[in-house]
Amino acid sequence: MRRRRGPSLVATAATVAVVSSHSAKKGAQQQAAAQQQAATQQQLADQQAQLNAQAQAAAAPAAPDYTAELQQLAQLQQQGVITQEEFDAKKKQILGI
Repeated sequence: MRRRRGPSLVATAATVAVVSSHSAKKGAQQQAAAQQQAATQQQLADQQAQLNAQAQAAAAPAAPDYTAELQQLAQLQQQGVITQEEFDAKKKQILGI
């Protein structure tokens, strides 16, 4: 009478197939998780870049509107409120001349 010493060849093949299938599923899950994490990191980087751009735009001082000031001065000069000399002096001051 022969004694059985271990699992049969069919049982071993079935076990290997189950383990391989499980490993493949786990690998696919890990890959999907890695892709999701990479996408999330990219979104965070994009949001941070957008916030940085907004902060820089907000921090930049607004350029003074010399044209509007000079037009107001010209109107005052035309109305006789200020003299030509006062207009010229203020114009030089505004323009930094």
